[in-house]
Amino acid sequence: MQTSLLGIANKAKLDKKYKFGNLYERINKVALYEAWLKINKSSAAGVDRETAKEFKAKLDENIDTILQELKSKKYKTRLVKRVYIEKGKNELRPLGIPALRDKIVQRAAAEILEAIYEQDFIKDSYGYRPGKNAHQAIQAIKKELSGKHNHVVEADIKGFFNNINHEWLIKMLKERINDNAFIGLIKKWLKAGILDTDSKIINPENGCPQGSVISPILANIYLHYVIDIWFEKRVKPRCEAEAYYCRSADDFIFGFRYKAEADKLLNDLRMRLKKFGLELAEEKTGIVVFSRFKKHLGTKFSFLGFDFRWIASGKGKDYILIETNPKRMTKSLKAFTKWCKENRNNRIRKIVDMVNTKLRGYFNYYGIRGNSHRINRFYYIITKTLYKWLNRRSQKRSFNLDEFNEKMNYYGLIKPRIMREYRQMSIEDYCFA
Repeated sequence: MQTSLLGIANKAKLDKKYKFGNLYERINKVALYEAWLKINKSSAAGVDRETAKEFKAKLDENIDTILQELKSKKYKTRLVKRVYIEKGKNELRPLGIPALRDKIVQRAAAEILEAIYEQDFIKDSYGYRPGKNAHQAIQAIKKELSGKHNHVVEADIKGFFNNINHEWLIKMLKERINDNAFIGLIKKWLKAGILDTDSKIINPENGCPQGSVISPILANIYLHYVIDIWFEKRVKPRCEAEAYYCRSADDFIFGFRYKAEADKLLNDLRMRLKKFGLELAEEKTGIVVFSRFKKHLGTKFSFLGFDFRWIASGKGKDYILIETNPKRMTKSLKAFTKWCKENRNNRIRKIVDMVNTKLRGYFNYYGIRGNSHRINRFYYIITKTLYKWLNRRSQKRSFNLDEFNEKMNYYGLIKPRIMREYRQMSIEDYCFA
């Protein structure tokens, strides 16, 4: 972190009510260069089709141009290119791809916001945060729910990124920021036109494009005020027994000892979200009995691609089993099948190298203790699928199963493995799409 950002972070930590000014001026040449180093150079180009390679060819000149636009207040956001990816059965998720230059400025602004708000965010918020990751959330949940809570509320917000209320978000930002120029910059990104796949330009009244560099920190700020501190300051103190809350992006769970408090939370949560223009995805929301004394019910809840449920070990000891959610596995397998169809005509060495990259990511995320049975099942189906499509490279069968296994060993197809350490990874990094 830059020295200037450390100063901001320290001030934010010491004074929780301090409002920061002169933030716009901190987006200087050093900040823009640092932002350039941190953005993903391999991501898709925006509407202007400028690539990282082209930008790098005249790096100093391009950064100076951006800086002059900012200083003269002539900086204008480009259109955001919208693409769609498969989210579930017959469902697509819209993603926004900003132009490269907008990504750089957004990254510089996001660094400033993170320096301030990382001092305010609660410890049980894990998504899109430096030093926080999904595996930490999973372990925290396992620890907290091992005895203190009997009921879990699992919840998901319907179309969260598309329904962030701009007016509320700006009010939230002004709780910590007293700089109209910096706030104005964020307003420009929120109001930036979206170029849809049919070449239609959409001018958004609400929402924050999922996929843009600035969106994760803005989403965390929004939910920090909407849910996090509401639970910590209003809900939790009024509970008769222990209450727990964990959030990763717009997915979250609550734990309660008493069902009446879980019921009340769910009802109050609906009203709370409505106030800020949000609503629950009811098909992904509900209350689950989660107790070692009622494990015979077979109840479970899902979070971050894993299922959580109580079982008894061979020695009769109760523990929480964490395993891959079947729907997540099916989605990954379908994506891999599609990939095989499209890439089966490459050389086998190249195919194995690409498959290994996918498998490493999958095992790094899902390869946690207790999940070896699902990992091995996934690997078995993957190899069967690969064998099937490699044999469809021509009308004549390429090789039998023994020959296939021999080739996979020769080219070094990796085996399933359980990771002993929990790494800073997100599930989006390892999808097979």
